[in-house]
Order: sequence, then structure tokens, then C-alpha cells
Amino acid sequence: MKGYLPGNQITLLKNGEEFFPALEAALNDARKYAHVETYIYRDDDTGQRIAQALMRAAQRGVDTRLLVDGFGSRPLPEKIFKSMQEAGVQVLVYRPERSRWSLRRYSLRRLHRKLAVVDNSIGFVGGINIINDADTPELNPQYDYAVEIQGPIVGEILWAVRRVWNLVSWSQLRGKRERNHHGVESTETDGRTHARFLLRDSFRNRRTIERAYLRAIGKARKEILLANAYFLPGTRFRLALIEAAARGVRVVVLVQGRTDHAMANYAKQAFYAQLLDAGVEIYEYQKSVLHAKTAVIDGIWSTVGSSNIDPFSLVLSREANLVIYDHAFASELRSSMMKEIESGAVRVRAESLKNIPLIKRFLIWVSFGVVRIMMGMVNYAHHDPKPTNRP
Repeated sequence: MKGYLPGNQITLLKNGEEFFPALEAALNDARKYAHVETYIYRDDDTGQRIAQALMRAAQRGVDTRLLVDGFGSRPLPEKIFKSMQEAGVQVLVYRPERSRWSLRRYSLRRLHRKLAVVDNSIGFVGGINIINDADTPELNPQYDYAVEIQGPIVGEILWAVRRVWNLVSWSQLRGKRERNHHGVESTETDGRTHARFLLRDSFRNRRTIERAYLRAIGKARKEILLANAYFLPGTRFRLALIEAAARGVRVVVLVQGRTDHAMANYAKQAFYAQLLDAGVEIYEYQKSVLHAKTAVIDGIWSTVGSSNIDPFSLVLSREANLVIYDHAFASELRSSMMKEIESGAVRVRAESLKNIPLIKRFLIWVSFGVVRIMMGMVNYAHHDPKPTNRP
């Protein structure tokens, strides 16, 4: 298995209910180094909880760092950041947002990763931001995943977070560049899981995550199960799913039914007819807000991370996914995903598309038109034709 590192122990964490206690425990045990990187950081009870753990670590003499995105964390929670800095936590902002109305391509390049690494012995990769994901009383907690990792792959996570920290620190004249290690050896584990840590950036890894998906989909023989919060695939990705379905592969796609981005929600429905006609099963998640970015293919290949299947994640933002090649982990993730589909999702049927009201058809095609323009701006469309002549 080229590119996979063996010897890892990987634990699946569902929602903030499981992720935040695991992250807090790791920070409480930190001895030398603790780094948290997130797209969204909110000054709510969850943000304060993680801040307290970071501050406790800093006061013990741990080299403690927090890197947040300037757009995702806007407005920046200055009060909590100041408290952390006074306690010794180093805080940096990736590309501070100067104007919320800027449409320059540069301004769309965000730090969308959700990573943490402690003492080069424990790492976290996933899609969960530092925010209370259960703060909407009428909904269940936001549906999302992360993984806790022990083993050699943690060293790659450490390298990734230190590299971006150095870039941001240098660009803001906040300190000198450091060598990309911290003098802590990787912890040996009795884990046997093979995994790959995948990054997306604008340099060496422009299409790394997308290509990993496409290779796995191209090799699928039995089942493809995808859950993705913002599903706006380009031509190559859609054709890969369609070709898999034509080979007799069961293709199941879980997307948002309740969404915080109306335009993306309408735009994705422009692809429904083409995929349904090809035999792809589409489900809309209704129980709460779907934020997961996960996949399981043929019961052995799986991924958990921050990357959506849309032009912003696959072409513009800094993203991070973990790919796991392991039957046991894939079985656990698949079981969890299928349970959510069965208990909280509604299947989209081709016949239901015929009864869409005119106003909704209009919104779908206007939204899709805007997305096509944006895809062209980021060079993601690949001469993308109109997907169908009906929504």
C-alpha cells in the first residue's frame, strides 16, 4: 500500500460530545508541546473550555499554540484570545479579514483545517470546529466526525501544523522561522492501522485530496458511501460516481437537508437528476445540521477530514483529511453513517423532482449559475456542461 504508514491506533470520534473531551484530556496531559488549529473559534462555553485547557498547559511550561482562520473566526473573539495570550498561549490569525465584501481569489484562500497535535504523541484530524455544536435547542447536535490518532502518522501532522505556523508567523513578522520538529519522539503504539495524512494547499498538494477520492472511487467494486456537508462536485467527480454506478457499485450520497448556506443548498439540487438517473442514491439529512466530510468505500477504504466536495475545499482552501485502510475502522464508520441515514435522512426520489414549484426551480438554477461562475473563477469547472435540463 504505497504511501500508507502502518502502526497507527485510530479512534473514531462522533460530534463534539466525543471530540472535545478527548481533545481536552490530551491538552491536560501535554508535557512539551500543544498546537490547535481551527477554521472557526467561538467565545462560547466550548471555546472557553478549550481555552482553559490551553492556558493550563501554557502555565505548566508547555509550548502552547492556537492558529485560527481570519474569516471563519470573524468576528475574532478578542477577549478570550487576550486572556490566552496573557497566560502564555501563542495565538496567530491566518489571513486576518480586512473586508468582508472582498471577492478576490486571494481572499477565498482560507485555513479550513481542523487539526491538533500534542507532544508528537496524539493527533486529531476532522471536521469539528471549536464551537458549541449543540447550541440550537430545537436540533440535535451538529452531525460531524473527527479521529484521535496515536502512532507514526502524528509526526506528519506535527510537520504540517508547524509549517503553516512558521509561514503565518514569518508573514506577520511575529517571530523567526523554526525548524520543523520539537524534540519529542513519536510514541510507539501497538496499533496496526495503515493510514495516510493528506493535505490540500496551493503548492505541492493542489489536488491531493480530490485525486485520492477519484482513485478510490475508480477502484470501487461493491459500495461507495459518502457524507458531505457541501456537495458541489465538478465534472470529473460526478462522472466517477456515475461510472461506478454503471459498474454495479452501490453509490450512496448523504447531503444536508437543513443548511446554513441557502445558495449551496439550492445549487447542489441542480445535480440531482443526473445522479439519480445514473442510479446514485441521494439522501438529505434532516435530524440536524450535517457537517461531516467522510466516506467509506468497499468496507476497507475510508476518510475523515475537513474537505468538502466543492470548489473551495478541493481547489482553494487549506484542508486536511486522514485516509484509513482498515476493515475494522471502515466497518465502524460505515455503521455510524448508515445509522444516521436510516434514522435521520430522507431519500430523494427522481419522481419528486417533477413536482418542484417554479419558484424553487428558479432559485436552484440561479444558485447553480452563481456557483458555475465561482467555479470558473477558481478553475474547478473543467468545462463543466449543464448537468441536466431539469432540476
